Amino acid sequence: TEFASEQGGMSIDAIKKAFHATEEEFLHLVKGTWLKQPKIASVGSCCLVGAIANNKLYVANLGDSRAVLGHRGPNGRGVVAERLSNDHNVADEAVRKEVIQQHPDDSQIVVYSRGVWRIKGIIQISRSFGDAYLKKPEFARDPIFQQYVCPVPLKRAVITAVPSIKVRQIGQQDLFVIFASDGLWEQLTDKAAVE
Repeated sequence: TEFASEQGGMSIDAIKKAFHATEEEFLHLVKGTWLKQPKIASVGSCCLVGAIANNKLYVANLGDSRAVLGHRGPNGRGVVAERLSNDHNVADEAVRKEVIQQHPDDSQIVVYSRGVWRIKGIIQISRSFGDAYLKKPEFARDPIFQQYVCPVPLKRAVITAVPSIKVRQIGQQDLFVIFASDGLWEQLTDKAAVE
């Protein structure tokens, strides 16, 4: 609400500022704790946020959680699923290509490891809070991370905390929104979930 107040109401910019502030505060915590607890550099989280203001639904996402809206089908029959967020997981070919394009100098940026695509052979998501060892080279140097890191050393961030944001007008046909982590979406399609 602090950032929304500063912006004169809810906005994409307010959400971006809130995500940025959250990331910066967490990285500050990591920096202050890292020498005593180096594993804190590997702590991270996906984040899915929804806010309603002025009949608009704002959905912001980092990682592979997902928001799916259920609205009435044609002629008021049934429920139709509408995805309101982007999954930031390199299992998705478009996300994989995006990450590869952002790192043309790193042939090991996305590798197939242990049955799935992973960034640097470690993580499937391309956006998260935290995971400092994949964002700041100084945190990737600790020996405890050497078992995970691909041969090409970390020169710059390989994942980000910049959310994808969608804004949608809410109408009378809209019934509900499901906010869930990948645990649900690995088991159910969007359609099955809204039904």
